[in-house]
Amino acid sequence: MRRRRFITLGGLAACLVVWPLAARAQRTGKVPRIGVLWGNEEKIMSDALRQGLSQLGYVDGKTISLEHRFVGERYDRVDSLAAELVESGVDILVVDATANAMAAKRATKTIPIVFVFVGDPVGSKLVDNLSHPGGNATGLSGVTLEVAVKEVEIFKESLPNVSRLAILQNPNYAFSARIAQAMKSAAGRLELAIDMFEAATANDLDRTFHDIAQHRPDGLLIAGSPMIVSERKRIAELALAQHLPTMTWLNENTRSGLLISYGVNVADLFHRAAFYVDKILRGANPADLPVEQPTKFELVINLKTAKALGITIPTTLLARADEVIE
Repeated sequence: MRRRRFITLGGLAACLVVWPLAARAQRTGKVPRIGVLWGNEEKIMSDALRQGLSQLGYVDGKTISLEHRFVGERYDRVDSLAAELVESGVDILVVDATANAMAAKRATKTIPIVFVFVGDPVGSKLVDNLSHPGGNATGLSGVTLEVAVKEVEIFKESLPNVSRLAILQNPNYAFSARIAQAMKSAAGRLELAIDMFEAATANDLDRTFHDIAQHRPDGLLIAGSPMIVSERKRIAELALAQHLPTMTWLNENTRSGLLISYGVNVADLFHRAAFYVDKILRGANPADLPVEQPTKFELVINLKTAKALGITIPTTLLARADEVIE
C-alpha cells in the first residue's frame, strides 16, 4: 500500500522575459538541456526523474538532454560541479539534497533551479517562503526535523525495552548533524541514553561500527546523507553482524536490509520533479511555483531482518506499515 500524495500546484503564470533560456528553447526547437547535480549515482532516483519526464512526453537524448554530475563523497567538489553545469549553458538545474541546492544557488541567480529532497528550504535561504519562493529556485522538500523525531518514537515503539541508542551521522553533511541533534533530543525526552558516532566517508564505516560495538547500544538511528544512501547495503551488513536493529529515513535503505524506515518516498519526489521541469520549460517562473511538501509518509518494516535479529515487531506497528518485507 502506498500513502504518498502532495499538494497540488496552483495556477502558474508564464514569464518569458525573466526566463528567456527555457522559453527560447521551446520557440526555436532546440533540445532543452537539463543539468542534474546528484549526491550519488543512485539509479532509483535518476530512473524516477526520467520516467516522470517520459510521462510528460520528453525523451532523454531526443527531446530533452539530461547532463549528470555526481558529487559522491567529495563534498569539496560541489561548488565546482554546480559552476561547471552553469557554465555549460544548461536551461534548468535539477539538484538533490540541501548541500547541492545551495551550491546551485551560489552558482547562478538566473538559471531556474528545481531542488528535490531538501530538508528546510526556507531556513537554508533557498526560497523566501514555501508559497512564493521568489528568486530562481523551487522544488520539493523531503527530510524534516519533525520526521526525525517521529523516527525515534516509532523505533521505541518497535523495541519497547531499548534503553541505549547510537546515532550515526555524517560530519561532512550539515543537515545530517541537524537530524542527529533532533533525534538526540527526542530520545532524551523518551529517557533513552544516546551515544553519537560519525562516518564521513565509506572508508570510515568499519572503524565507526567497531566503535559502536564498544558501547553495546540496543539500536542504531541513522541520520541521512548521500554517502549513507550509497553504502546502505554495507551498513545493513555491518549492523546485522553486530546484531543491531536500525532505524532509517529512506524506504530503499530498509529494502536493502535495514530494519525500519519512516519517511517520504524519495523516488516519487524525483518523479514529481519532472512536473516542475515541464512547467518551467513552458514558461513558468520558479519564483511563483510553490514548494511542494509531503503530506503522507511511508513506514516500511523488513521482517526478514527482524527474523535474523531475533526481534518480534509489535502487531500494532505491523498493521500501520505501508510495506512489510517478508
